[in-house]
Amino acid sequence: MWRFYIAGWCAYILLVALLVQADAIANGRFDMALILHSAWSTGPSGALLALVWPLTGLLEARRVHTLRLLAVHAGGALAFGVFAHLLMMAHIGGGNRPLEWHAWPFMYSLMSYGLIAGIFHTVRTGAAAQRQALAAQQARTLLVAAELNALRSKLNPHFLFNTLHSIIALTQRNPAAAETALFQFSDMLRYVLDTERAGHDRVTLDAELDFVRDYLELEQLRLGPRLRVEWDLDPEAGGHLLPALTLQPLVENSIKHAFNPHSRPGLLHIATRCDPQDGSLTMTVRDDGPGASRDSIAASSGLGIRTIGRRLLLDYGQGAALDIDSTPGAGFAVSVSIPATTGLNAR
Repeated sequence: MWRFYIAGWCAYILLVALLVQADAIANGRFDMALILHSAWSTGPSGALLALVWPLTGLLEARRVHTLRLLAVHAGGALAFGVFAHLLMMAHIGGGNRPLEWHAWPFMYSLMSYGLIAGIFHTVRTGAAAQRQALAAQQARTLLVAAELNALRSKLNPHFLFNTLHSIIALTQRNPAAAETALFQFSDMLRYVLDTERAGHDRVTLDAELDFVRDYLELEQLRLGPRLRVEWDLDPEAGGHLLPALTLQPLVENSIKHAFNPHSRPGLLHIATRCDPQDGSLTMTVRDDGPGASRDSIAASSGLGIRTIGRRLLLDYGQGAALDIDSTPGAGFAVSVSIPATTGLNAR
C-alpha cells in the first residue's frame, strides 16, 4: 500500500510542477527548480497525511461509533488544513495576509484529508474482509476435514464389524475355512491401517480392486457357490485415484441384501470404465437380488452407501456422482463416478 501512496504523491508533485511551468514548457524550457519547489511545498503534507493510517487503525481497533469517528476526522482535517495553509503562506511569503485570502486552498486541504482518510478506511475494511474470508475458508476446510475423518472412522469399524461377524459365523460351520479367512482378513486390515497411517485416504483403483478381491474371497468361503462374481474391468483405469473403501462398501451392500437373506445362487457384476474424453472413472456394482423401491432406499438406515455419497460430496463437490438403479424384483445397481486423477506414487 505504501508504495502506491508514495508513487501517488510523487506523481502529484510532478503534475503540480508541470502545471506551474506550462507556459515555459510550451516554449521549450523546463526548470527543475520548480519540481524541487513543488516537492517542498506538497511533500510535508503527504508525510503528515500518512499519520492518518495509524489513526484509522486506532479508531477501528476501538470500534469507535460513526458520529465520534466523523468528529475525530473533522478535527484532524481542520488541524491538517491549518498546517497546509501555514505551509503555503511560508512558501509564498504571505504570512501577513488574512486567512480568508486562502479559503479555497484551505478547503482543498480539508478535502485532501477526507480523501486520504476514506482511502485508508477502505483499505482497512478490505483487508479485514479478506482476513474474515480467509478465516471462514480455513474453518470450512477444517470442518470438511473433520467430517471426512468422522465418516472414515464410521466406515472402517462398520467394515471391520461386518467382516468379523462373517468369520464368526464361518467358525461354527467350517473351522478350517475360518482360519483361512482370518489370514485373508489380516491382509485386508493392513490395507485399512496403512491408509490411516499415511495421513490421506487416496489409493489407486488397482489397490482398491485387490482389496475387494480379498473381501470376496473371504465371503466365498462363507457363501460357497451361492456367490458368483463377474468382472468387467477397464485396463486403462487402474491408476485412477479414489478414496479408499469406496468400491468395497458397494460390494458389501450387495452381499448383505442380495446374498445373505437368500439360499439361491446369485450373480454379482463389478465393472469399471475410464471415460476417454475427460478421464473420469465410473464404477458399477450390480446384483440380481430382490432390488428395492425408491421409498425403501430413501428410508434405509444403512451406513455404507450413505457414507460414500457424503464423502464424495465433501471430496469432489458436484464433480462426483452416486446413482442407484433398482426396482423391486429387478436387482440393485450402484454407480459411482469420480473426476480424473492419477498418481504413480499412490499406494
